[in-house]
Amino acid sequence: MATDGVKIIDSDTAYDTYWGIMDLYDSGADLETIDKEFPIIQTEYYDDFDNEIYVTSCALALWEIGQMSEYKLTYIKTIIEKGACVKVWTEEHNPEEGKARQKELDKFWKKISQVNTKVRARKKYRKITNFYFQPDDLLTFRLNDGNYRSVVCATIEQYRGQCNYILVPTTYDSSKKPTIEDMIDKEILGRQIGSGYGQQTTKEQQPGIERIWKYIGGNCNFFFGVVKLAVDHKDFINFKDKFEKVGTLQIVEGLKQTGTFGYEDNFERFEDIFGNLEKYISNFRFQKYPIKVLCGIE
Repeated sequence: MATDGVKIIDSDTAYDTYWGIMDLYDSGADLETIDKEFPIIQTEYYDDFDNEIYVTSCALALWEIGQMSEYKLTYIKTIIEKGACVKVWTEEHNPEEGKARQKELDKFWKKISQVNTKVRARKKYRKITNFYFQPDDLLTFRLNDGNYRSVVCATIEQYRGQCNYILVPTTYDSSKKPTIEDMIDKEILGRQIGSGYGQQTTKEQQPGIERIWKYIGGNCNFFFGVVKLAVDHKDFINFKDKFEKVGTLQIVEGLKQTGTFGYEDNFERFEDIFGNLEKYISNFRFQKYPIKVLCGIE
């Protein structure tokens, strides 16, 4: 688990718990459903440190949506008084961080032990429907050097009002505008991701991974993810005219998992990345994988 700091929402577990509850709440779920998905009392947990992170983040969300109760407060107080996080930060980091965590907990308890008079309203997020491009669109664009490059719009993701076009880089680089036929012998950027599971479980969790294993040519066991350049709908309007659809190219669904993810908010970023793609690949240790393999083209 990644824990970045001493605040209540300052780690992967806390973030996932808090926003998991908020997403259910905003979607119209009732308290019974929320409590079932995120019970304040976990029957099993990794350790007291992890449990404190979960319980406090859960408590903050419940308090904000007006679903705190005396029963829950009593339990939350017992978790806070164990001092698991304070102890870990004091002994494994330094006493000052332990004190900082205790200060956060004291402030947090004072807040949630009082009735919330400004309950957070359910939010309704507008869904974008007038897309500039569609999933599986092969897009080309021309850089200042006069050559064309290309990306595949692998998916379009919408979450909490944000709409991102997920663009996957290819190695196409030519003075000729690409066609689908021109892409057949080119590559897509991706990376291998270690698997702590057995081969069979890895295959079950990522359908299609055998295509990559076969290409590597060995007895493999790893996950695979593509390089993703995300462009927000509201940013793309400023430079979408620089992109042109020249066909469709469908990456095998199971191979669309994330290898790395970054936000690009202007066309200059595409100039920087694709203007020296080999340097970009080298800097981040990406690999090239044949389009024939990732797109199931025989």
